[in-house]
Amino acid sequence: MDNSSDDAEREPAPRREPRRLPRWGRAVGGLAVLAVVLILAGRFSLLPGFGDLFRQDTVDRSGPVLLKSIQDMHRYEGAAGNFQVVVDLEKDAAFLPDSIRGTRTLYVGAGSVSGYVDLGGLGEQAVTVNEDRTKVALRLPHAVLGTAALDLDRSYAVSKQRGLLDRLGDLFTDNPAGEQAVQRLAVQHITEAARDSGLVERTEKNTTTMLEGLLRSLGFQEVTVGYA
Repeated sequence: MDNSSDDAEREPAPRREPRRLPRWGRAVGGLAVLAVVLILAGRFSLLPGFGDLFRQDTVDRSGPVLLKSIQDMHRYEGAAGNFQVVVDLEKDAAFLPDSIRGTRTLYVGAGSVSGYVDLGGLGEQAVTVNEDRTKVALRLPHAVLGTAALDLDRSYAVSKQRGLLDRLGDLFTDNPAGEQAVQRLAVQHITEAARDSGLVERTEKNTTTMLEGLLRSLGFQEVTVGYA
């Protein structure tokens, strides 16, 4: 039997129309394209003033500053020294390798120490003036060093190495990889260096020069300043 005629008379298969996205899909796609265009326009300043739409503003919502106390200063700071120290602090576990438990921090600490003479406790016996007020002698306490102040703007960690357990512990602390230990050590080293720097002697020398100039301007011809 010849089936060629039947094949010729057979109707062609219906043509499938391309599937269209629903309206909400087209809307989402259009918005996505629009967002990309807007971001590019703001990023590369394609439209003048358009980048202001994506500008981030910083708002300070801090509360008012509370004055806790006021302390009168009765000391003269005669000199100050600036110091820098490289702290290499390593902490090891007794029976674990460093890759598991242990830390090592290389930290550059910059800070200053001031020397001062306390003038607040001077009594009448500390000042001796002759009858015609041409000579004056002062007896002052020796200069001392103030507390070392670490400058955080000029201090920084060069490198930090931590074991696996230490890195995991940072996930459960409010101050991961804290630098308090190296900062305290930096302050300690700076304080020790200030004691050996001659800062105390320089403070007393500058204080003497200041008092001599001040008292001579008041009419004293001979000024003697001593420290005890």
